Amino acid sequence: MSDVPVARPKIVCLCGSLRFSSEFAAERTRLTLELAIVLAPEATEAPVLDSALVRALGELHLRRIDLADEVRIVNPGGYIGEATRREIAYANASGKPITYSHEPPTGDS
Repeated sequence: MSDVPVARPKIVCLCGSLRFSSEFAAERTRLTLELAIVLAPEATEAPVLDSALVRALGELHLRRIDLADEVRIVNPGGYIGEATRREIAYANASGKPITYSHEPPTGDS
Protein backbone atom coordinates (compact mmCIF):
# COMPACT_ATOMS: atom_id res chain seq x y z
CA MET A 1 0.00 0.00 0.00
CA SER A 2 1.12 3.51 -0.73
CA ASP A 3 1.30 6.13 1.97
CA VAL A 4 0.15 8.77 -0.53
CA PRO A 5 -3.52 9.54 0.12
CA VAL A 6 -5.69 9.59 -3.00
CA ALA A 7 -9.37 10.49 -2.89
CA ARG A 8 -11.73 8.41 -5.00
CA PRO A 9 -10.31 8.94 -8.46
CA LYS A 10 -12.40 10.10 -11.37
CA ILE A 11 -13.08 7.30 -13.87
CA VAL A 12 -12.81 8.39 -17.50
CA CYS A 13 -13.83 6.27 -20.47
CA LEU A 14 -12.06 7.05 -23.74
CA CYS A 15 -14.10 6.71 -26.92
CA GLY A 16 -13.16 7.24 -30.55
CA SER A 17 -11.69 5.52 -33.54
CA LEU A 18 -8.88 3.11 -32.72
CA ARG A 19 -7.04 4.40 -35.80
CA PHE A 20 -5.91 7.17 -33.42
CA SER A 21 -3.84 4.84 -31.24
CA SER A 22 -1.13 7.41 -30.48
CA GLU A 23 -3.74 9.98 -29.44
CA PHE A 24 -5.44 7.36 -27.22
CA ALA A 25 -2.06 6.61 -25.60
CA ALA A 26 -1.40 10.32 -25.01
CA GLU A 27 -4.84 10.82 -23.40
CA ARG A 28 -4.40 7.70 -21.27
CA THR A 29 -1.05 8.99 -20.01
CA ARG A 30 -2.32 12.55 -19.41
CA LEU A 31 -5.36 11.36 -17.47
CA THR A 32 -3.38 8.81 -15.46
CA LEU A 33 -0.95 11.53 -14.39
CA GLU A 34 -4.02 13.50 -13.25
CA LEU A 35 -4.75 10.43 -11.05
CA ALA A 36 -7.79 9.30 -13.03
CA ILE A 37 -8.70 5.71 -13.74
CA VAL A 38 -8.83 5.34 -17.52
CA LEU A 39 -11.04 2.84 -19.33
CA ALA A 40 -10.55 2.41 -23.06
CA PRO A 41 -11.16 -0.06 -25.85
CA GLU A 42 -8.29 -2.34 -26.79
CA ALA A 43 -7.14 -2.73 -30.37
CA THR A 44 -7.23 -6.32 -31.52
CA GLU A 45 -4.70 -7.94 -33.82
CA ALA A 46 -7.24 -10.16 -35.58
CA PRO A 47 -7.44 -9.18 -39.27
CA VAL A 48 -11.16 -9.93 -39.55
CA LEU A 49 -13.46 -10.13 -36.55
CA ASP A 50 -16.66 -12.17 -36.55
CA SER A 51 -19.68 -9.83 -36.68
CA ALA A 52 -21.07 -11.29 -33.43
CA LEU A 53 -17.77 -10.57 -31.71
CA VAL A 54 -17.74 -7.02 -33.07
CA ARG A 55 -21.23 -6.46 -31.59
CA ALA A 56 -20.17 -7.99 -28.26
CA LEU A 57 -17.09 -5.75 -28.11
CA GLY A 58 -19.33 -2.73 -28.79
CA GLU A 59 -21.57 -3.74 -25.89
CA LEU A 60 -18.53 -4.28 -23.68
CA HIS A 61 -17.49 -0.71 -24.39
CA LEU A 62 -20.93 0.56 -23.36
CA ARG A 63 -20.37 -1.16 -20.00
CA ARG A 64 -17.13 0.88 -19.68
CA ILE A 65 -19.25 3.99 -20.22
CA ASP A 66 -21.61 2.76 -17.47
CA LEU A 67 -18.66 2.63 -15.05
CA ALA A 68 -17.28 6.05 -16.00
CA ASP A 69 -17.78 9.42 -14.37
CA GLU A 70 -16.84 11.14 -17.64
CA VAL A 71 -16.62 10.17 -21.30
CA ARG A 72 -13.68 11.63 -23.24
CA ILE A 73 -13.95 11.56 -27.02
CA VAL A 74 -10.59 11.19 -28.78
CA ASN A 75 -11.30 12.87 -32.11
CA PRO A 76 -8.29 14.39 -33.89
CA GLY A 77 -9.39 16.80 -36.59
CA GLY A 78 -12.92 16.63 -35.15
CA TYR A 79 -13.47 13.14 -36.63
CA ILE A 80 -16.37 11.19 -35.11
CA GLY A 81 -17.35 7.90 -36.75
CA GLU A 82 -20.58 5.96 -36.58
CA ALA A 83 -19.62 3.76 -33.60
CA THR A 84 -18.42 6.79 -31.63
CA ARG A 85 -21.68 8.62 -32.41
CA ARG A 86 -23.55 5.64 -30.91
CA GLU A 87 -21.35 5.81 -27.80
CA ILE A 88 -21.95 9.57 -27.50
CA ALA A 89 -25.72 9.02 -27.74
CA TYR A 90 -25.49 6.29 -25.08
CA ALA A 91 -23.42 8.52 -22.78
CA ASN A 92 -25.88 11.40 -23.26
CA ALA A 93 -28.83 9.14 -22.47
CA SER A 94 -26.98 7.97 -19.35
CA GLY A 95 -26.34 11.56 -18.23
CA LYS A 96 -22.55 11.22 -18.47
CA PRO A 97 -20.51 14.39 -18.99
CA ILE A 98 -18.76 14.30 -22.37
CA THR A 99 -15.54 16.10 -23.26
CA TYR A 100 -13.60 16.14 -26.53
CA SER A 101 -9.91 16.15 -27.34
CA HIS A 102 -10.73 18.36 -30.35
CA GLU A 103 -13.73 20.54 -31.10
CA PRO A 104 -16.46 18.35 -32.65
CA PRO A 105 -18.20 19.38 -35.88
CA THR A 106 -21.30 21.52 -35.36
CA GLY A 107 -24.28 19.44 -34.31
CA ASP A 108 -22.35 16.85 -32.27
CA SER A 109 -22.53 16.73 -28.49
